[in-house]
Amino acid sequence: MSKIDLKVNGHAHTLDIEPSTPLLYVLRNDLGLQGPKFGCGLGQCGACTVIVNGAAVRSCILPASSVKAEVTTLEGLAPNGRLHPLQQAWIDEQVPQCGFCQNGQIMTAKAMLDKNPHPTDAQIRETMNGTLCRCMSYYRVQTAIKRAARTLADQSPASQKEVVA
Repeated sequence: MSKIDLKVNGHAHTLDIEPSTPLLYVLRNDLGLQGPKFGCGLGQCGACTVIVNGAAVRSCILPASSVKAEVTTLEGLAPNGRLHPLQQAWIDEQVPQCGFCQNGQIMTAKAMLDKNPHPTDAQIRETMNGTLCRCMSYYRVQTAIKRAARTLADQSPASQKEVVA
């Protein structure tokens, strides 16, 4: 066992864990966060996705001891209960069916929009391609991402908005 320091959703934690413990297990079992889900355990489905250093990463295959930056989970997108525009778009577009993949879908989309606030349909499909949905709600996911992108653009200062001529 080793002492591991993690910063998750703005809160610092010191944990006494086995260094090879997957981040997913620490988030769910030790910190009680329910956003990231165990799907495949191989980093292929995306249900366990979290954001580390601005990138969407698969927490089921990432040793907690290797994390040196803040981790953001689905719970971290709604500080004080105020939904992130992606979460609201998910509701407005009625994206979830079974809901199992939604954590991965939203977190992957968040990382994408942080880097590319005005993605094309092709860019959305390419980015979201590796996050699997058993219910096949991909078109609603794409529509929700576009809605969230518009909302985020409307909320940003005029100097950051894309100008279309």
